[in-house]
Amino acid sequence: GVEGIGGGSDKLVTVDVRPGSKTFGKVISSLSVGGRGEAHHTGFSDDRRYMWAGALDSNKIFVFDIHTNPAKPTLVRTITDFAEKTGYVGPHTFYALPGRMMIQALSNTKDHGGVTGIAIYNNDGELVSKHDMPTTRVGGVMGDGYGYDLGINPQKNVLLTSSFTGWNNYMMDLGKMVKDPDAMKHFGKTMAIWDLKTMEPTKIFDVPGAPLEIRWSQKKGDNWAVTATALTSKLYVIKQDKQGEWHSYDVGTVGNPADIPLPVDISLSANGKGLWVNTMMEGMTRYYDFTNPMKPKEVYSKKIGSQVNMVSQSWDGKRVYYTTFL
Repeated sequence: GVEGIGGGSDKLVTVDVRPGSKTFGKVISSLSVGGRGEAHHTGFSDDRRYMWAGALDSNKIFVFDIHTNPAKPTLVRTITDFAEKTGYVGPHTFYALPGRMMIQALSNTKDHGGVTGIAIYNNDGELVSKHDMPTTRVGGVMGDGYGYDLGINPQKNVLLTSSFTGWNNYMMDLGKMVKDPDAMKHFGKTMAIWDLKTMEPTKIFDVPGAPLEIRWSQKKGDNWAVTATALTSKLYVIKQDKQGEWHSYDVGTVGNPADIPLPVDISLSANGKGLWVNTMMEGMTRYYDFTNPMKPKEVYSKKIGSQVNMVSQSWDGKRVYYTTFL
């Protein structure tokens, strides 16, 4: 929500996407959650009957029923003690497991810095377990304890996590933050591979510059994931070798890193052969040929608009959707 716009509260908005409908492309439902808490990402439950949403400032988690009447969702549960029970702040990424919801946080209650962890809830909204991000040396690299996104490769029994920054930074005015030398020191620079079943980190990778979104290739037989770093404008691939060992590879740049184009969201095609990358400061989107993930090639770029953020492509690869933010 934004003060002075509409009711000023965070809300879940439903848009009609039925071709030929009289209300196609229009808002057909708006559900307020009763305040402003810095609403952010959402994630479907494993049965896709419910949608979980988090607020990065209030730390509230909202669970919506989206199956009874998809055109008019209802709020069925509000979790208000996330920070109290976990010690974490900023529920960011919601990732469904069978009967569970895995939540990657951004910060903590002690100092609002970047050290944080992962919380796992059951579908009834009860906390099952919590797992701190690694702050010790694993596989020769020291963990920084930061978190941002997570992604799972179930065939390999691995969880991959990335890193960003804490509440002190992400709630600061963006223009002020980038000019604050001390603030800019407090960004994540690692990714970690975990054993999914034991929830223990098995290897940490040095990935400077705040690696953000994680996308695993969905192509059968592939064993790699890709991310982009916000501050250094790099593309990294995390890949398993023939001996079963995981490695991180710097495979390319996004735009001119010296200009800090600030890569944000990425979208990997269903066949793993194409990657869209958005850069917020430029308002650009770029498409990379990922036929060889170790040597991606930029083949297309277009100006979308100021502060372009999220990008999502359809499974058939025929449509790409964008949103802006801030």
